[in-house]
Amino acid sequence: MNTDAPWPDLDEAEWRVLKIQAKLHQRAADDPHRRFDDLFNLVADPAFLVVAWDRVRGNRGARSAGVDGVAPRSIVFGKERFLTGLRDDLKARRFVPLPVREKLIPKKSGKLRGLGIPTARDRTVQAALKLVLEPIFEADFKPCSYGFRPKRRAQDAIEEIFFYTTHYYEWVLEGDIKSCFDEIDHTALMDRVRDRIGDKRVLGLVKAFLKAGILGEDKVMRDTVTGTPQGGILSPLLANIALSVLDEHFMGAWESWGGQHGRSRRRRQGLANYRLVRYADFVVLLTGTRRDVEELRPEVAAVLAPMGLVDVPPSGVEAGSIHH
Repeated sequence: MNTDAPWPDLDEAEWRVLKIQAKLHQRAADDPHRRFDDLFNLVADPAFLVVAWDRVRGNRGARSAGVDGVAPRSIVFGKERFLTGLRDDLKARRFVPLPVREKLIPKKSGKLRGLGIPTARDRTVQAALKLVLEPIFEADFKPCSYGFRPKRRAQDAIEEIFFYTTHYYEWVLEGDIKSCFDEIDHTALMDRVRDRIGDKRVLGLVKAFLKAGILGEDKVMRDTVTGTPQGGILSPLLANIALSVLDEHFMGAWESWGGQHGRSRRRRQGLANYRLVRYADFVVLLTGTRRDVEELRPEVAAVLAPMGLVDVPPSGVEAGSIHH
C-alpha cells in the first residue's frame, strides 16, 4: 500500500467490510469444520481499520485513556497518521499490546468490579479482530445464547424464558458463572479459537491480548494468566466462544432426543426435558422434578470445568414463583 494514498471514507469502508463479513459467515456456515488460514491481511486492511477506529471513537468509553494516557476522543486531526502507523506496525509484526489500565467500578452489592481499559491502538486492533472473527464464530453459535451477539439483547432472553415457563417447563435452574471474564482458561479458550482459525498471526494477536497484563489502580503490574479483561472490545466475543461449550452440550442433548417429537415422547414417558437460555449467566428450564434439577447441577459443572469456569447455581425454583 502507498502510505501517502488517502484512506477510504467510512461509507466505502463499511460497504467493503460488510461484503467480506458476509462471505466469511457463509463459508463458515457451509463448512462447520473449515479453518480459516488467511485472515491477518483483513485485520490490517485499511477498510477494516477505518471501521474499527469508527467503532472505538464512537464507544462510550472513548474519553477514557489506557496506560499511555491517550484517549481515543483526543485523536482528532491525526487519524490517518494514527491508522497508517498502526497498520505499518501490524504488517511488520512490530505491534505488541500494552497492559490494560484497571478501573474499579462499585457494584450494587458493595463489591468492586474491575474494568480493563486498553490503549486506543489496542482497542482499534481488537475492534478489527472482532470484525474479522465474529462472522465466522456467529455461524457456530447456537440460538439459545443471547449475550454479546449482534441483533440480540437481554429482553429477547427474558421473553424466551417467559414463553417456556408458561408452556410445560415447571422448574428453573439459575446459573451464576463466577467471575466469567476473570477465570476463563487461556489454553482451553485458544483451543476453541483454533478449531476455526488457522492463521498463526491472528492466533498470536489473540493470545497477546490475553497475556497483555493489567496495571492496577495501585500501580502494581499483574500478569494475566487466566481470563480476558472486562472492558476490552474483543473480550465479549472470546467469552462467548468459551461459554458456547454449554450451548453445544444442551443442543447436543436436544438433537439426541430427536428434536421436538423426542421431547414430547420423553414427557409422555415421565422423563425430564430441559432447555438452556444463556446471556452471560444462564438458566436451564426443566420439566420434571426437583430431583431432576439437582441431578443436572453436576452435569453443568462438568461441562464448564475444562474452560476454567465454575457455576454456582442457587437452588432450583418453581417456574410459577418467578416474577415477570
